[in-house]
Amino acid sequence: MNQSNNFVGQHIFAQITTLCSRQELSAAILAAKADRYYKHLRCYEHFISMLYCVVSGCTSLREIVSGLGVAQGKLNHLGIGYVPPRSTLSDGNKNRPAHVFKSIYQHLYQKHKPSLSDSTLPKAVVQKLFLMDSTVFGLFKAILKTVGRHSDNGKKKGGIKKNTVIEGSSLMPCFIQFSAAADHDQQVYKALSLPEGSYIVFDKGYNNYRQFASFCGQGIRFVTRQKENAVFQGEYECLHDAHTPNPDILKEETILQSYKDDNGEQKILRLRRIAWWDEKREVLYELITNDFLLEAIVIAQIYKYRWQIELFFKKLKQNFPLQYFVGDNQNAIEIQIWCALIALLLLTVIHQRNKSRIAFTVFVSILRLHLFNYIALKELLHEYQSKRGKAPPNTNLSLFNSG
Repeated sequence: MNQSNNFVGQHIFAQITTLCSRQELSAAILAAKADRYYKHLRCYEHFISMLYCVVSGCTSLREIVSGLGVAQGKLNHLGIGYVPPRSTLSDGNKNRPAHVFKSIYQHLYQKHKPSLSDSTLPKAVVQKLFLMDSTVFGLFKAILKTVGRHSDNGKKKGGIKKNTVIEGSSLMPCFIQFSAAADHDQQVYKALSLPEGSYIVFDKGYNNYRQFASFCGQGIRFVTRQKENAVFQGEYECLHDAHTPNPDILKEETILQSYKDDNGEQKILRLRRIAWWDEKREVLYELITNDFLLEAIVIAQIYKYRWQIELFFKKLKQNFPLQYFVGDNQNAIEIQIWCALIALLLLTVIHQRNKSRIAFTVFVSILRLHLFNYIALKELLHEYQSKRGKAPPNTNLSLFNSG
């Protein structure tokens, strides 16, 4: 590569952090009162240290401090003046509330959300669509109660569950709740709030008929799978055959589902039931919804789109491994997960704005290898693409495409 074309005044990590500069985050940090009572570790320095941890793949506080220490002369590009000692960073992870990093994520998400929209669903649906699921991170000690059987030696590791709601338009989280791995998924309903007219799709582990009745009262439409042991009464049935426009829809029906309300009284909920054959996976899905207006094939496509949240979890765990946590308390663990989500958001924005054809996992690996190299990020990506014969020559040195 030609030196004059590819070497710039900021290293790769500094180019990444231009998406979350200190000046930009000052309002969020001030609103969260994140620097109150902290003299030696300001919030932005804490944030940059933990962001470096997840992007570089550090597995301990020693690796964070050593990695940043080697780049001591390059820290000014990051907007920080020094490398915090291990003890200071450990105290910060333990004492600074994790919701501060949640505020930083929400600020960055709202800023970059318009850059992330991409879907094959009807625009009127995808703009109101939310996908909900949970994933569990195993812990090295019993910090939080986990699920499963006890081991032979009587010891049991902990686990933290992350209930997540992602927006269908951006495929990035807009709501996250942490709990012990043993807690039931449906507890997330207590904190969940969605705008009227929304669509929410989830797997059958979240099925709760009282909550479904609440959705109907709030003007929220849901799509999920019906449980195998569900007992209901059929009201209307329409069979489809191979000559219909959508042969994968085998049957539609209206059902009456009984349930007990909070006072124990018997109630009836009218739902729409759709039998859909997924030819690709060769699986029959029995879907239920409170939407009686959309075509059955669109309802099926909405549920099929739920797979995007599974891909999101895979993307997070594959590129920012969270089997090693640098703190041994719940607050430190949540901070590290929030920073991993921030890193995923920032790198996804860069990947999409550059229209990179490199696989995202390869893209993250490339950046990890060159974090403190003074190479134009755009030219670095072009170099890897051109070696594979997939990109034309490019002399634009800006971080993102002009369009």
